[in-house]
Amino acid sequence: MKFIILSSITGLLFALSVFILKCESGKVLVYPVDGSHWINMKVLLEELHSKGHDITVIRPSSSLYITEHPDMYTSIVIEDGIDNISNFFEEYLNKTMAVQRGEASVLTFLKIQMGFLSMISNAHLLSCNIVSRIIEDKELIKRLQDERYDLVLTDPAMAGGVVLAHYLKLPLVLNVRWITSGEGHFAIAPSPLSYIPVPGTGFSDKMSFLQRVKNSIFSMIILFQDRFMVGPHYKALCKKYFNKDCDIVSLLQEADIWLMRLDFVFEFPRPTMPNVAYIGGFQCKPSQPLSEDLESFVQSSGEHGFIIMSLGTLVNSLPVDTADKIAAVFAKLPQKVIWRHLGPSPSTLGNNTLLVKWMPQNDLLAHSKIKAFVAHGGTNGVQEAIYHGVPVLGIPLFFDQSDNLMRIQAKGAAIILELSQLNGHTFKQTLMKLLTDNSYSTNMQRLSSLHRDQPMKPLETAVFWIEYVMRNKGATHLRTQSYRMPWYSYHSADVLLFLFGIAAVLMFTTGTFIRYVCHRACGKRKMKNE
Repeated sequence: MKFIILSSITGLLFALSVFILKCESGKVLVYPVDGSHWINMKVLLEELHSKGHDITVIRPSSSLYITEHPDMYTSIVIEDGIDNISNFFEEYLNKTMAVQRGEASVLTFLKIQMGFLSMISNAHLLSCNIVSRIIEDKELIKRLQDERYDLVLTDPAMAGGVVLAHYLKLPLVLNVRWITSGEGHFAIAPSPLSYIPVPGTGFSDKMSFLQRVKNSIFSMIILFQDRFMVGPHYKALCKKYFNKDCDIVSLLQEADIWLMRLDFVFEFPRPTMPNVAYIGGFQCKPSQPLSEDLESFVQSSGEHGFIIMSLGTLVNSLPVDTADKIAAVFAKLPQKVIWRHLGPSPSTLGNNTLLVKWMPQNDLLAHSKIKAFVAHGGTNGVQEAIYHGVPVLGIPLFFDQSDNLMRIQAKGAAIILELSQLNGHTFKQTLMKLLTDNSYSTNMQRLSSLHRDQPMKPLETAVFWIEYVMRNKGATHLRTQSYRMPWYSYHSADVLLFLFGIAAVLMFTTGTFIRYVCHRACGKRKMKNE
C-alpha cells in the first residue's frame, strides 16, 4: 500500500515538474553558420536543450557540419545547390604561400586576393538567396509564423538570419564576433581608430602615428567592401521585403542582445554597450578521458610531454614540402606530437608523431602532459588554449587568425610565425623558444586564471541573456538610440555649426559696433578741430 502511495506521489511530482518545465521553456529558431561557427553554436544549443527549450535549426542542404540531430532540435533543410568550398581554401593557401615565398608575381597575388573577395561576396549572395527562398515559400513562412517562436538566435557572419528575424518580427540574439562588415563592435559601440585596431592590421592598442594611418586606411577598405561588395546583396533584400529604407548594418543594430565571443582577458580594453554580453571561452569545458590508444600514446611521452598541432576545420593540410619540413622538426623532438593532418603522410614523419583526422582538442589541451599548441589562430582554439593555460605557436592562415594570435602574443603567451617565414629552420627555432622559455607558459597560465575568475561561467551568461530575452519579449531598453541619429547629429556637427554661427554673429556684431563707435568718436573729434 505504501509503495502504491509513494509511486502515485512520485508520478504526480514528475508530472508537475514536466508541466513547470514546459511552462518555463521557450521556442528558439536558430539560423547558424557552418564550419567552426557551428561548433560553438552547437554548444549553446546543447545547453538550451538541457534547460528544456524547444529548438528549430534552419540549415542549407550543403552543410558540412550542421547535421540532423532529432534528439536535440528539429531541422528545416533548405536546398541551396552549393558545392563543397573547402578545396578553395587549400588552393588559396597554397597560392598565397607561393607568392610569399617569391614563387609567384605580385599580379598573381592581386588576382588571388580579388578571387578571395569575390568568393566572400558570392557567399553573402548565396546567403541572401537562401533567405529569399525561405520568404518566398509561403507554406514554410506560414509554418515559421505559426510556431510563435520566442526569438531568433543567429550568427551574423552570414546575416541571413538577421533578415529573417526582422521579417518574422521576432526578438534577435546574436552569437557573434564577426558581422558582414568586420568585427561586431564597430557597428554598435564607439570605436576610436586611435587605439582600437581594425581587423587585418595586426596592431595592438598601442599604435605609432604611421600605424594609426594604416589603421584608418584599413577601416576605409572595410567600409568599401561593405558598401560595394557585400552590402548591396542585403540592400536588395531590404528593398524587396521591407517598407522602409534599411541596410544590413541598421538591421544588426536593432538586435536585442549581442553574445560576444570574447572577453577582456583576450580583447584590448574598449568602449562597449549595455546589450553586449561577453561569453569568450563559453565552449571550453573540463576534459573528458582520452581513448585508450590516445592516452597510451600521451603517457609514453614521459617527462617530456607532448605537443598538438591543428590548422582548423577549413584547411586539412599544408603544401607537401612545408608539411615535410614541419614533420622533420617534430621527428627530432623528445616530445610526442599529435597532428591533425588529412593530406599525404609526410616523407620525414618520425615515430614520435601521430597523424590523426580528428582530435579531441579540448581534452588534449587539458591534459597534464601538454607542452605547446601549434595552431592557426582560430577564435575557438585560441580561447581553449587560454582556458587550459597552454602556450601557442601561431601560424595564421587567413581571416581573423593573425589578429587573434597577435592579442595573446602581446600578452607574452604566444609566438607568431608568418607563412612567409615558415621553413624548417624558423619552425624549429620558434618551437624550441616556446618550449624552453617558461615565461610563455607562465603568462598563459596567468591569462587562464584571469579568464576563469568570473562571477558566472560564460556559458551560463549566454543562456541567462537568451532566457532574459524570452522572458521580456526582447531587450529594447538596452539599445541606444544613437543608431537612429544621422551622422551629423551623432557627432554634434550641427551643434558645433550652430554654436560657431552664434559666435560668428556675436563677433561680427561686436566688431561692427566697435567700428561704429570709433567712427562716430573720430567724427566728433574732427568737428571740434574744425
